Amino acid sequence: MLKEQTNLYTSIILISLIFFIIVIGIIVLVITYYRKKRVYLEEKKLLNQKFESELLKTQIEVQEQTMQLISSNLHDNIGQLLSLTNLTLGSINISEEKKAEKKIDTSIELVNKSISELRALAKLLHGEQLLQLGIAAAIEQEVSWLSKAEIYKVQFENGMQGTTLLSPQKDLVILRLFQEIVNNIVKHAQATQIIIQLHQQANRLFLSVSENGVGFNYEEAKKENNGLGLFSIEKRVKMIEGSFQLQSTKHKGTQIIIEIPYP
Repeated sequence: MLKEQTNLYTSIILISLIFFIIVIGIIVLVITYYRKKRVYLEEKKLLNQKFESELLKTQIEVQEQTMQLISSNLHDNIGQLLSLTNLTLGSINISEEKKAEKKIDTSIELVNKSISELRALAKLLHGEQLLQLGIAAAIEQEVSWLSKAEIYKVQFENGMQGTTLLSPQKDLVILRLFQEIVNNIVKHAQATQIIIQLHQQANRLFLSVSENGVGFNYEEAKKENNGLGLFSIEKRVKMIEGSFQLQSTKHKGTQIIIEIPYP
């Protein structure tokens, strides 16, 4: 009996230590985030003073998207996990061994999930490094975050695995194009399934995004000046000498295909 209680105390102490280490990790992450945000805001101010080019706007938008995602996940996801861990640890009663053991197991699961989420956020915080690995790695990270929402069935067909080709400026624009397409789907499509295809053929890169949402008439939207952000996408594709195709049928969904000279 004494040995079991000793083991129980040891488990609680270990979980509490890990919990506090995670809290410290979050503090470091938040400090790094705000430091990067401050630098980013300073850069944004300088860029706005010196340039109005589309490429620089794209860079700012990608950074803003990243900052919003980090901020929302720190608040909504990791914050909730740590609150639950804290409540679970605080409710452990040593005299009720079976219940205590169950709560310890729950705390361990919550701690492991928090660590996993922190690692994912750390990767996102260093998104510039991810983009250095190529557009396929950057899109894969975006798909990972989209899948976490558990709203859509997401399928990513990556035909660029193992490629060593990089085009930093085009990769930045392509990533932002992808983000804009996905945001458009989230806001307007009412879809349940998203299929993303990325591949290269000769000196051309192809990005296709299909969904099974409500669909719409693109030509009518053009006339009514209601392109749901798609005009901006088409404009940016042309900026990098690419082509933009959109096929949409009401109540059946939409497919966007982008073809770009690459690298």
